[in-house]
Amino acid sequence: MLTLAILGFLYDEPLHGYELKSRITGLTGHVRPVSDGALYPAIARLEKAGLLERHHEPGSGAVPRQVLRLTVDGRTELERRLADPAEVEISDQIRFFTVATFLDRLTDPAAQAAVLRRRLAFLEAPSSFFYDAQGRPVAAEQEPNPFRRGMLLVARASGAAERAWLASTIADLERGRSS
Repeated sequence: MLTLAILGFLYDEPLHGYELKSRITGLTGHVRPVSDGALYPAIARLEKAGLLERHHEPGSGAVPRQVLRLTVDGRTELERRLADPAEVEISDQIRFFTVATFLDRLTDPAAQAAVLRRRLAFLEAPSSFFYDAQGRPVAAEQEPNPFRRGMLLVARASGAAERAWLASTIADLERGRSS
């Protein structure tokens, strides 16, 4: 997820590390905060792999700031990751939202729709936070614990809203429009 966010935010414009961290934090920070100890080693790995490069620009003080820029290989890698996300990037909501944030970087509406169809198929499979003794998902109406029932009701409403958005967006993409 961190690699995808780095590549995605650098796709449009070069950024220095602090700007990049601020954007990533804005995307996922309330749920999964990014630390310097995770971000800067990830940047170094991507730079070593040739997916981004850094150069120096004058800073506000005497110290120049390092600006990160995506390379051609970095753009290609972002497009590859977006066109064929790992299964965990489809099944994990936060990871999927990271994919969705940058999905417009794919220029082929059919490729965008294919990713959304994978998420929709995942959401349509029966699931729950809780399962009965036979391994069947527990529905909110079957759950006596009011706190668990609340979790199930919120998840149902959220899932219904996401499925409606996915279906509508897929239809728009298939008609040649993006929403």
